[in-house]
Parts: sequence; C-alpha cells; structure tokens
Amino acid sequence: MHEMVINRVWNRRALLGLVPLLVMNLHACPAASPNVLIILTDDQGWGDLGIHGNTNLSTPHLDSIAKQGVSFQNFYVCQVCAPTRAEFLTGRYHPRTGVSGVSQGQERLNADETTLANVFKAAGYTTGAFGKWHNGTQSPLHPNDRGFDEYYGFTSGHWGHYFSPTLDHNGELVRGDGFIVDDLTNHAIAFIEANRKQPFLCYVPLNTPHAPMMITDEFYEKFKDALPAMRHRDPHREDLQRTRAALAMVENIDWNVGRLLKTLNRLSLEDNTIVVYFSDNGPNSFRWNGGMKGKKGTIDEGGLRSPLFVRWPDRIQAGCEIEKIAGAIDLLPTLMDLADVDHPLRKPIDGRSLMPLLKNPEAHWMPRELFSIRGEQVSVRNQRFRFDAEGRLFDIGSDRGQHEDVSAKHPKITMAMQELAQQYREEMKVEFAKNRDRPFHVGFGASTMLPARDGQEHGDVQRSVKSPNNSFFTNWKSKDASITWHVDVATAGNYEVLVRYTCAAGDEGVTMRLASELQGESGPFTSAPVVEVFDPPLYDKSKERVKKSHYFVKDFKTLSLGDMYLSVGECTLRLSADEIIGTKAIDVHSIQLVRN
Repeated sequence: MHEMVINRVWNRRALLGLVPLLVMNLHACPAASPNVLIILTDDQGWGDLGIHGNTNLSTPHLDSIAKQGVSFQNFYVCQVCAPTRAEFLTGRYHPRTGVSGVSQGQERLNADETTLANVFKAAGYTTGAFGKWHNGTQSPLHPNDRGFDEYYGFTSGHWGHYFSPTLDHNGELVRGDGFIVDDLTNHAIAFIEANRKQPFLCYVPLNTPHAPMMITDEFYEKFKDALPAMRHRDPHREDLQRTRAALAMVENIDWNVGRLLKTLNRLSLEDNTIVVYFSDNGPNSFRWNGGMKGKKGTIDEGGLRSPLFVRWPDRIQAGCEIEKIAGAIDLLPTLMDLADVDHPLRKPIDGRSLMPLLKNPEAHWMPRELFSIRGEQVSVRNQRFRFDAEGRLFDIGSDRGQHEDVSAKHPKITMAMQELAQQYREEMKVEFAKNRDRPFHVGFGASTMLPARDGQEHGDVQRSVKSPNNSFFTNWKSKDASITWHVDVATAGNYEVLVRYTCAAGDEGVTMRLASELQGESGPFTSAPVVEVFDPPLYDKSKERVKKSHYFVKDFKTLSLGDMYLSVGECTLRLSADEIIGTKAIDVHSIQLVRN
C-alpha cells in the first residue's frame, strides 16, 4: 500500500479488531482511575476564543483549560457536525462508520462501531452524555445503546428553539427547563455530583453557537450594538448581527464551562479529572477566524481547524503548545491511554494516541497526513502543507490564510499529496457506497420514533423548513399526497402507531392511515380519524437575534391510529389521508411505533 497506509498508525488495541466487544466488565476501576470530562461545542470557530487573540469577546474559563493544560495548534476536525462526532467517538474516518452527512439518515453511526462510551463503560466507568448527539435516533443507534448510561439532549442535527424545548431523556420526551445550554450544563453537573465517588465519563456536546441564533438578554446585552474591532478577512461578507449573536452565545458557553470547572473544584475532583475541549467544525458565519480561508462546510483551514485543549493537573504540563498535527480521530486512543483503559476494539482505527506528545511536545513523532472529504473533494494536510480540493498546495507554516499556491515550487510534494488524495477518494467512495440507502431501524427497542427528518414527502406535502433537521411536514392539501419511511423491522409483532400532529379548525375529521408496503404492494395497515383540533402557535422567536430565520417550532398532539402487524425485514411505511375534509390534512412531526 501507499505511504498513506504506511503512515496510518494502528493503535495497539486495534490489532485485536476481530475480537468481539465485551459488553460488560465485572472488574471495578481502581480508585485512581481518572474521570473524563469532554466539552464539544457546535459551530464555534478556532477564532472564537480570547486565547487565540480575539478581543471581540471574553472567554476566561475556556482559555483557562489551555493555560492549565496543553493546546494543540494544528488540530483538525471535519467540515460539518455529525462526521466530527463519528470520528471522535470511534477513532475512525467518518465514511468508514456509516456517517456521510448531517441529515436524512446520513448522520447515523453504524451499530457495529465501538464508541468511546462502550470502551469506558466496559472498563467500569459510569457514562453520561448531555447535549447534541447527531449520530442516530432509533435504537440501536440512540446514545443509550452506544454506551451511555445517562442521556439528556436531542439526537437531531440541530434544534429549532433554545428556550424550554422538548428534549430526549433516556429515550423519553421531556420538556426542557430554560435556555438549552444552561439546562444541559445543569444535567451534566448533576451527573458529576451523583457519580463523584466513582470514575465517570461525562460528554457535554453543547449545541451553540449553531443557529438558530437565540441567546438570553443577559448575554446579548453586551453585544447588541457592538461594532466588533476584529472582523473577517473579507469584511463585506460578514453579517454583523450574526457575529454579535455568535459572540454572545460563546460567552454563554464560557460561563457554563466555568460552572462545570467550578463543580470539579468544589467536589475536589479537579486533580483527578481529564478535561478535553474542542469544536466540531469552523465558524458558521464569516467572522474573525485568524485570517484563515473558509468556514463551516469547507475543507480549507478555516473550516477544519479547531481548538483542542487538554487539562490534567500535575499529569500534563501546564501552558504547553503542541505544533504536531492531530485530528478528531486521535481522541479515542488518546483518552484510552491517558486513563489506562485497555479494551479490544472491533475494527482498526485511523487515529493514534497523542499521549507521547502530551508527555513531551518534542517527542519523536512519525510524519503523517490527515484527510478531509466532502463529496468528491479531498483535502490533505501534513505537518507543513495543505493540498486543497482544487489541486493547489499551500505552505501553512508561513501562509495560514492559503493566499499563495506553491505547487510549482514543490512539484514532488504536490504530486505525492495528489496521489494520496486520489487514493483516499477512491477508498472512501467504496465506504460511502456501502452505506447508501440504509433503512431506518424499527423494533430494536420497545418504542421507535420516526421523525419528519427521516421521512420522504410525496405530492404537495412540504417541509416546514428547507433543512430536514427539526422540521415537520405541512401543506398537505391532496389525498394523493403521502409521507414514507424506509425501515428495517428487527422484531415481528403488533405495533401501536402514534402520530404527533396538529390540525386546524375545519380540517378535523380527516382519516389518517399508516400502511406497510413491500415492493410496491400494500400490506397491513391501521387508521383513525382526527377528531380533536389542535392548532397551537409557533414558538416565540423574540430571542432570535437575526432578522432572517428558517426555524419554526410548535407543539404537537399525539393521536393513536391503532395497532398494525409488522413482519421482520425491510418495508416502506406510508402515511396517507383517505380524504381531505377541510382545506388540508394534518401537519406531521413524527410517527412512533410502540411494540405490544
């Protein structure tokens, strides 16, 4: 194999990749086992930190993690959310894991992947996750099925409202309490307090500053009329209102991270807790980002470079800066080494443990490349250069902003990196193909939620917003319209069908039907009329700080359509309306299948 494969360093545990994952380990952790607290932010760019030179905002608590630990100066993630999460959780490039995008099933992490939580739980740790999951909703892909004992948050790619929204608590829908990041942090703190006498893994994937750009007055007041001194490198592209909101949201993150750190200190856990902080991709708007090219969604420096701070008092030297390139794929093996958790993984990993660098930033380190992919586009980063998706070469050491193409000056390096990019493209094309058109899981657990995000509209039915995440179906005006879900049923039996709906006055009386179809032939079905009008207003958006918004959220009511029998295997579930009584049928948030 080519240098790409030679340079891929398999973690020593990955050599046991064919050994099945142990689901339980009866050996308790030694008393000295360190706790692990991982904070992952959503759409926060490398430049959204005071320690990186941004004077537009103040982030003392985030900065303190770097000052009291180490910071990686060349740490890379993916260009969008779900792929980064998959790479962090598995140590594997995301196309290998089943994750190819952010919505309509592309975000799902295959059930046969071993996650960080699987590993630590098997080693005796209590595990909890609090925030945005974005790697699968239906069992066996839900966080509680992936090694997390406790989960509170949402499994979608983004949430449409940040003030007391409906959330998922261990698979049950509950009402959140207050601003979502404050609420998630409250639950993480409660988890830490409850497990302070035993080793824990606490994963806190906060969901801001991802849109909608909602933030409390308390944090927005400072920025509402501010003119940021530090601007994007192309100032005419910057939306100042969005920048102001993002800065306020980051300061709220900093405050909440401060609460987590103070909890560790108050409980005397600070010295025995590894704290990791990073972001999932570049900034979600054009704002100051150290002059780098690109933002979220691009595979240039600005879309991929993330902060990475690791703190462990008296174990990791404070204030160190590590220049070696590293990526999200490295975090699983690194945390396993730091915590001395030795556990067989099902599959070989692409990452390598960073522990030698944490011990000594100048340690001998085998040269490597890191790869980023977006569709057919591939970008390659080695210690000095970035080879971009257009075939240009940039010397990042002297040109972080990717202004000068130096491919003509370094033809051999350019050719070698071009070959690596092509090999990676072809290898990942095979991986993408394996996971195309996967059905959604049904019947692996007692109850399965199939949200609008995972459905396909037909006829005049439309989504409430252009992005499937956190959308609902509306504008159902024709009886020829329908909504379908392609599913794979794991357990045969009778399932009660619940529809979460709204219905305007005058439209009640419509009969909704859910049928199972196999190869176009209709099978078992169940139906019921919509008797009760339920037409609540959209949630208040007064705390959203930008003028243009495509986030619309409202409450939904549950209607039982009765029971239907589902056989094992793949089929299509089709929701239809027998007749349109008024101007339209119902709006649909989701269907839920509850096994009897």
